[in-house]
Amino acid sequence: MSEQSEQVVETTELDRYECRACGYVYEPEKGDDSHNIPANTAFAELPITWRCPVCTAKKKAFENVGPAGTASGFSENLGYGLGVNKLTPGQKNILIFGALALGFLFFISLYGLK
Repeated sequence: MSEQSEQVVETTELDRYECRACGYVYEPEKGDDSHNIPANTAFAELPITWRCPVCTAKKKAFENVGPAGTASGFSENLGYGLGVNKLTPGQKNILIFGALALGFLFFISLYGLK
């Protein structure tokens, strides 16, 4: 496959937005129950009077953090770290806790030596 056919069309329609004041993340898939915003409402479709449900910051205090399940961090840094930076948070958890479990099993197996 060519590199152009593998490119994903980026859409910001259902991206998550994080409040820079308190860290609250607006997730369009969940909506906002405290302001009667239904699920699957894009951030751009929120009313201009909408405020952060935690700290009441204005809508312009939010920053796009991308869709859920994507690799965390800046896009220009994803090429570093032996490919680990391209992993999603769930994949990183499996890698970390899997390595810890494997190390624990190895340690326990040492008791079997005489």
